[in-house]
Amino acid sequence: MTRQYDVITFDCYGTLVDWEEGISSAFVREAAEDGIVLDRARVLAAYHELEPEIEASGYRPYREVLAATAVRVAQRLGWPLAVDRARFLPESLARWKPFPDTNPALERLVRAGYRLGILSNVDDDLLAATRRHLGVLFDVVITAQQVRSYKPAHGHFEEARRRIGGVQGRASEVRWLHAAQSFFHDVVPARELGIPVAWINRKRESASGGIAPDLEFRDLTGLADALG
Repeated sequence: MTRQYDVITFDCYGTLVDWEEGISSAFVREAAEDGIVLDRARVLAAYHELEPEIEASGYRPYREVLAATAVRVAQRLGWPLAVDRARFLPESLARWKPFPDTNPALERLVRAGYRLGILSNVDDDLLAATRRHLGVLFDVVITAQQVRSYKPAHGHFEEARRRIGGVQGRASEVRWLHAAQSFFHDVVPARELGIPVAWINRKRESASGGIAPDLEFRDLTGLADALG
């Protein structure tokens, strides 16, 4: 089978790693120490609303973003969380696990000859802890700490374009596909920059704003089936 692309980059959390399970479990465990029972769906709804607001206010390390979001989510849910306890959330990140389909799909893509990368809205050390759960090597790894901004800003993608050119040759000649679950953080900016993008639509959402991904799959198995 002829490969359609040379390089595939991935968003990490939500695409490769089940961050909703990781986040909600961390909140439920910490609140239980205060005798408070939190509803996971309400935790995640508040988190998805508040984290982008904090990221958009200006760059700060992702550990601080996680802690600040934890405080605001707790306030929203009526849990009086002290600021100095909010570190429970960044400290939980190393335990967040990949989706069951992640490692098998990545291994198939490597065997098929693709170079892989990660573009992630985290700090270098946090991503390093997560990569211990992933069974393949990545040629290109770009974090918010490195580019000093958070997706959907274009910094990750512009830096990836530069580095991919360095790995493979001239960037204009490299067939690059970005794959991600978040329409807001990844699909929209990739299309704005003319980068082919595969939407890993794990949550069965609908596209919006007149923007369409180049490819769409329910999970990474579908991506590996199509490209491997």
